[in-house]
Amino acid sequence: MTSTIDKRPAAGAASGYLTVAARVREWAQRTPDGVVMRDKDYGIWQEWTWAQLWDEVLTAAHGLLALDVEVQEVVSIHSEDRPEWVILDLATVAVRGITTGLYPTNPTAEVEYLLNDSGARVHLAEDQEQVDKVLELAPGDFPNVAKIIYLEPRGVRSYDDPRLIYWADLMELGRQHRAANQGAVEALMAAAEAEDIMTLVYTSGTTGPPKGAMLTNANADFAMDKIINIDGRIPGNIKPNPNDQILTYLPLCHVAERIFSTWTMVASGTVLNFAEAIETVQLNLREVQPTLFFAVPRIWERIHAGAAIKLSDASWFKRQVAKVGMGLANYIGKARVANGGDHTPASRLAYYIGNPLFFRALKERLGLRRARWTASGAAPIAPEVLQFFMGLGVPVFELYGMTENVAVATVNFDGRVKLGTVGEPYPDIGFRLADGTNEIQTKHPGVFKGYWNKPEQTAETFTDDGWLKTGDVGEWVDGTHIKIVDRMKDIIITSGGKNISPSEIENSLKGSPFIKEAMVIGDGRKYVTALVGIELDVVGDWATRRSIPFTTYRDLSEKPEVLEMVQKIVTDTNAKFATVEQIKKFKMIPKELDHEDGELTATQKLKRSSMMDMFGDLVESMY
Repeated sequence: MTSTIDKRPAAGAASGYLTVAARVREWAQRTPDGVVMRDKDYGIWQEWTWAQLWDEVLTAAHGLLALDVEVQEVVSIHSEDRPEWVILDLATVAVRGITTGLYPTNPTAEVEYLLNDSGARVHLAEDQEQVDKVLELAPGDFPNVAKIIYLEPRGVRSYDDPRLIYWADLMELGRQHRAANQGAVEALMAAAEAEDIMTLVYTSGTTGPPKGAMLTNANADFAMDKIINIDGRIPGNIKPNPNDQILTYLPLCHVAERIFSTWTMVASGTVLNFAEAIETVQLNLREVQPTLFFAVPRIWERIHAGAAIKLSDASWFKRQVAKVGMGLANYIGKARVANGGDHTPASRLAYYIGNPLFFRALKERLGLRRARWTASGAAPIAPEVLQFFMGLGVPVFELYGMTENVAVATVNFDGRVKLGTVGEPYPDIGFRLADGTNEIQTKHPGVFKGYWNKPEQTAETFTDDGWLKTGDVGEWVDGTHIKIVDRMKDIIITSGGKNISPSEIENSLKGSPFIKEAMVIGDGRKYVTALVGIELDVVGDWATRRSIPFTTYRDLSEKPEVLEMVQKIVTDTNAKFATVEQIKKFKMIPKELDHEDGELTATQKLKRSSMMDMFGDLVESMY
């Protein structure tokens, strides 16, 4: 079955705007027994059909009505990815409410800020840990929160707070309301409008408090039309369909994961498989072998580093096979890079030799054997990492977008890939580089409605003629593709007046499986330096095989042998850049960086100002 839902009533039609919730209802009517979601329960994958999903969504929607959730009120979700996340999200849209998600790693202070800024009326907290982040503050600290739904009763049953309600009790409340108020949810769905806000997606907050980007039903539709259903997106022009399997593991509060999981599901009928946890992604990848896969650079780098460990720990014979296989992969990757991502006759022959010998088994171990389209986005990635996967036969397409334009900006199309770029602008959208600054600016129906309760910041985000300012500096490559130079605010200007893009240097360093984090410094300085963090698993394995004893992360990172190894990586990176851009000194970051410690955003991006506060002494010691 390959049908997709493409037609939708116009806003104001009797049946209402075709929201993401209404699309689930359509699938339930068309293919009630089709599998739509799978999640693991006691080690066994359990399947959900479209009919089951819609029944749960409808019941949860009635539950929200029973809790007096009004049109365009906010329902917040603080949970790992799981079916209930999707159900409550869709139920909220069904009653014309607004969903906002919190990252599972958000500490108490951020939870307080996000709930109060959004004005959430109903809040879902997955387990005791997340419930405690609300209850440890006084009820007056959350004046809008009327109910707190919890999913895991362990540790919460004994709590005495009238706001608490167990998920099963919410669903029972929904069943009662559904029986007594037949058609209440359907009536709200029939009144849905294109400009209804369907979700608040909070920005990562690298330079200040997060802001809630208001995305409407029409914004989501535009993303589905451009990103999911566009011709040429997948090799062979084969669009996503119900035969496709997706692994859902990145936080669903992030716009990229919402697009590539929930919205792809409702637009194309693909099957969502929920990873058990972020730590088990590679295990779940091997089990599911998804056909479509999206990952942020950190995940691709982790998979790349994991492959390096597996190959180095193999037997002597397997290492020799791997040596030949990686040689073929390197040749194939370079050939495909030079040919727009397509095979040349010689590289195809090399692939036919290498696939049964080496590639197929490695891809099976990585969980990417069946992948027919994969993507990297949300942050820059080292071209060397993409070339590695291209050589193995895993098609990875780098793309670019942001929350405020529902990720619709650029993509590398099949057969037109230029490594080191984020691709071409999507057809029929407004896309330009601003005169003088080369800031990327977009204008299309996917551009957000503005920031929640922040009219001044909203106004600052648009040009006088209505274009969205992304804050990213770009440059054209061959007049067709866009290369991201850096965030405008991150460009380094040395004391000698030279402009330097730190992210390009950082990505080159992180192209090594041994390097997890890198932060280049040099703004207002005489020369460029760097803070470097190791990939603990990879460097730990490397040290163990060389009989280098170590105890902690810091102890390992300070070993003379490790410093020598990192120096070689820095030297190799310096060879790629002009003298003024080369790293003259580096220091090792003495700990693994963490969101809760304030060094990273929830999306694992470095907070440069926090890093300077935390490791300022290390930086000054290099000058």
